[in-house]
Amino acid sequence: MTEAIAGTPARTTDDAVLAITRESESQHLAHTGRTGLLAAGFVAVALTALLLPAHRPLSLVALVSSVAAYAITSRVEVEFPGFYAIPTEAIFVVMWFVLPLPTLPLAVCAATLLGRLPDVARGKMPPDRLAITIGSCWYSVGPALVLYLAGTSMPRWGDAPVYLAAIAAQFVFDFVPTFALQRSVVPVSLRDDLRSAVLVYGFDLVLAPLGLLAAFPAYRHPAALLLLMPMVLIVAHVGRERQEKNDKVLELKDAYQGTTYLLGDMIEADDAYTGEHSRDVVELVLSVAERLGLDADAQRMVEFTALLHDVGKLRIPSDVINKPGPLDDAERALMNTHTILGQEMLERAGGLLGEVGPFVRSCHEHWDGNGYPDGLAGEEIPLVARIVCTCDAWSAMTTDRSYRSALSLEEATAELQRCAGTQFDPRVVNSLLAVLAR
Repeated sequence: MTEAIAGTPARTTDDAVLAITRESESQHLAHTGRTGLLAAGFVAVALTALLLPAHRPLSLVALVSSVAAYAITSRVEVEFPGFYAIPTEAIFVVMWFVLPLPTLPLAVCAATLLGRLPDVARGKMPPDRLAITIGSCWYSVGPALVLYLAGTSMPRWGDAPVYLAAIAAQFVFDFVPTFALQRSVVPVSLRDDLRSAVLVYGFDLVLAPLGLLAAFPAYRHPAALLLLMPMVLIVAHVGRERQEKNDKVLELKDAYQGTTYLLGDMIEADDAYTGEHSRDVVELVLSVAERLGLDADAQRMVEFTALLHDVGKLRIPSDVINKPGPLDDAERALMNTHTILGQEMLERAGGLLGEVGPFVRSCHEHWDGNGYPDGLAGEEIPLVARIVCTCDAWSAMTTDRSYRSALSLEEATAELQRCAGTQFDPRVVNSLLAVLAR
């Protein structure tokens, strides 16, 4: 099962989404309209379902065992960007067969709320976030509807197609409200949301057969579903290990990002234009990288490269950097070494900053091979460097310099198009112009 994290941005790296996911758990809801409607709609459907005739009577043992096992299992969380995967699927599948189907959605909701009450009591979750918890129970309606219409009341291997249809309905009834909830807060794309959901639904698919196996003894002895609890303990252990790993990833990411911005501040202190220019380029390169379909790791490299592409200028004399006019040949040759100096500085730092070094070195290579320092051409130039080179040039053309005024947007656009295929990668130019046209 999944729980949506409202407020996850559409364009972030996985570790950034993870940080926002954790932070959002302790925050009050900023947008309650659609969340309230989803929760109220689910409650209305769950209560209406109780009016339907049941295939079997309600057993108190089955109800208590199901709700208790589900509530305990719902507290086990495995973190993914934008979602928590909760290993309740096996318990849920058993509940298909030990409870009357019309009571299934309400029982799932009651168990899920019971599992969240300790967090509310300890102040880890604001009470208003229970609306998200209720709204996330829509998935339980799908299997209940399919199984009820199929007349399935006891586990049989011959009904496997029906069970597959029930799981498919579960995913549909889960994904649609989850996507609607996220869209009410941020413009997350359908493709991005599907990519995150597939991983979590794969998690559920692995657990579903275990639930079906446990359903055979539990159908006659409902308390037998408690035999699944050792599996829950194993998943809880895996979840804790993943959380500890994510803690380290976030700490390392914060350390690298802090170092990057510190270096950016040093550049800005040495040369106000270069510092502001680097910050402006960051926004452009992230937009272009997203449009070109770069993954989260590549987007992080683009961000750090944009921030640090001029870091080598710290080792260039300030009288050359701030010269109020064109540079002579010797000064230009010295200036052109700043990419090599930047790579050396970053590789000395090591780690992720060291990985950024080669991209910084290539940020002034040209598509036709006439750039510096290595004369790379075309696809030999890393895509990250090609993106930064193009956005860097656009920012430079549209900003006042010590020796000339900024070009107009029309002039800069014409220059960018003129140099596509010579100085710049044509595909990157097209993507940048598309971003600027928004």
